Amino acid sequence: MDVTEQRQSRATGTILGLALGDALGAPYEFHASPGITLRGDQADMCGGGDLGWAPGEWTDDTSMAIPILREVAAGADLLSPPTQNRIVAAWKQWAADAPDVGIHTRQVLSGLAFPAMAEARQQAQFIHEAYGKSGGNGSLMRTAPVALAYLEDATAERTAQAARALSELTHVEADASDACVIWTVAIRDAVLRGSVDVGHALSHVPEPRRTRWRTLLADAHVGQPGNFGNNGWVVAAAQEAWCALSRAGLDVADPATHTPKAFRQASENAINAGGDTDTVAAITGMLAGALVGARAMPEPWLKVLHGWPGIDAGELVRLSGGGPA
Repeated sequence: MDVTEQRQSRATGTILGLALGDALGAPYEFHASPGITLRGDQADMCGGGDLGWAPGEWTDDTSMAIPILREVAAGADLLSPPTQNRIVAAWKQWAADAPDVGIHTRQVLSGLAFPAMAEARQQAQFIHEAYGKSGGNGSLMRTAPVALAYLEDATAERTAQAARALSELTHVEADASDACVIWTVAIRDAVLRGSVDVGHALSHVPEPRRTRWRTLLADAHVGQPGNFGNNGWVVAAAQEAWCALSRAGLDVADPATHTPKAFRQASENAINAGGDTDTVAAITGMLAGALVGARAMPEPWLKVLHGWPGIDAGELVRLSGGGPA
């Protein structure tokens, strides 16, 4: 592949990695470590779980990313109010009958008399103040498409701004938006260069929070999956995902380690951490996918991948700029 093809493969891999991790982890959500081994065959996409997912079906993690992805595919500016209005309206419509909306996100969306950016921010702030926290993983899980929005910019500044702005549509706690900024800038770097400069991703978070996140990722790099507490919260979810990558031998700075085997192993590690398995695997998959590219994705997994709003892997490829479905 030439440089342009490699970049497109990594962009598409970002979205496919999100959806594959989501679908692989869905059957095990909110349970202890399942101790699975992923072999890259269709049997890995077993479906089931508490909500009876079909084999290869993604959950809210990918569903909430799709309205963002559609805006990116249409060339919209994610920082513009009309774009964010459309995203909130799509989320509101999806949540009306979705089986798996996160508790905090459902509270925000169900409280909207009018589904728009300003109202969402106001409701998110209200819920945050009512409970004293809003640092769940529900905005990090959907951030992958943001990384594809401003790839032609000379810097990642608008990428970071958009990651924070879209996170704050539902989650106003700094931990949530900081995690989205770090992860999204890291994915952007991976797509553009094939590797990640962690310091560059961290540079878009203000001090003293930047130093804290540097320590959190360093701890995750040497930790063990399942040892970071309740991964329904964004800090633990990000640490679990970073640990899953590290334990798979996937060094974000070293393209030689960005292999199909490492992608499978990272997904397996994320799921075997237990807890919020679909979301942790989705967060892992989006960054791993940006590093290894779409051509590293197991074809048997892609054949059964599908979900809201009635689309499949081919449509995800098209929306991510990878060609016709």
